[in-house]
Amino acid sequence: MTTLSDFIRPEIQAMTAYRVADLPEGFIKLDAMESPYHPFAGAPELAGEWQRLLAEAPIHLYPNPATSGLQDALRQAFHIPQEAKIALGNGSDELIQLLTMLVAKPKATILAVEPSFVMYKHNARLFGMHYVGVPLNEDFTLNMPVLLEAIEWHNPALVFIAYPNNPTGVCFKREEVEAVIDAAKGIVVVDEAYGAFSRDSFLPQAGSIENLVVMRTVSKIGFAGLRIGYASGCAAVIDELAKIVPPYNMNQLSLATAKFALQHAERIEKTTAKLKDERERMFAGLSAIGRLKAFPSDANFITVRVPDAQELFDTLKENKILIKNLHGVHPLLDQCVRITVGSPEENDAVLKVIRALYG
Repeated sequence: MTTLSDFIRPEIQAMTAYRVADLPEGFIKLDAMESPYHPFAGAPELAGEWQRLLAEAPIHLYPNPATSGLQDALRQAFHIPQEAKIALGNGSDELIQLLTMLVAKPKATILAVEPSFVMYKHNARLFGMHYVGVPLNEDFTLNMPVLLEAIEWHNPALVFIAYPNNPTGVCFKREEVEAVIDAAKGIVVVDEAYGAFSRDSFLPQAGSIENLVVMRTVSKIGFAGLRIGYASGCAAVIDELAKIVPPYNMNQLSLATAKFALQHAERIEKTTAKLKDERERMFAGLSAIGRLKAFPSDANFITVRVPDAQELFDTLKENKILIKNLHGVHPLLDQCVRITVGSPEENDAVLKVIRALYG
């Protein structure tokens, strides 16, 4: 007898849904790499201007992201080269999905390093593609001989390199990423979701290397709720991508807010600098605890190996603090947790609990 499940693809039935953790009232949320600061907090004039802008937004009309002016605002704020074309997405997640769809031929391969962002593998499976995960070294650096051999052997249509990497925080050596771009015949996506917190970027090369796409987001710099990502690259890729971007994939309120915020990019830069300082303070504090191993980070979070990841997760939760337990996600993440860099007060609360437990 035929049942409804017989019509649903078996590979999707075998998947598990991405779980977004609930936020209980009164908890400190340090599990999703969000900014602890509202972008217009402490600036009542800006907040008022933003609210007036939203009140006037034409929400009765469909948005046209292509003519919204957001691309020009992004180009100016983040110095995107003129020769690079820009595609907008409803967060980086949509762009990852669309880039995967772009190359989803039968038997085509997606390659990424592991552990890295789970959505690379998820989308490969979603579109029925072959997925190859190349393990990192134990210190979360690239295993270049194995990686280059995998690229040559599998000839991937799409390679994802998170720069810096998530969930490890490590930023790979630039020359090694360049070697990956040179070795790959297909598209190489350098995912710079955390690029604002990093010492380096491939954004200046966007548009000048045919198979390079640089992907970024405004989520980590204070606007996670807007769901705006962007990809920069040569016309050979971005023009084709434009053919499959949904016509109304972004909303009027997000477009208006992002444009307005980028006119005040200096506020974003100050907040980013503050979080980078806090990251270094947190890293020093965690590294001073002998039973822990904190990994250097170029992102807005720190990955730490602890004696018992579940114990720390539960203890922090008892103290109304949420972090990410990475244990069991990948063998290289054995007994690891990921802690988003929060405000000084939030970070002090985390350190107080960890010192009491392991100090």
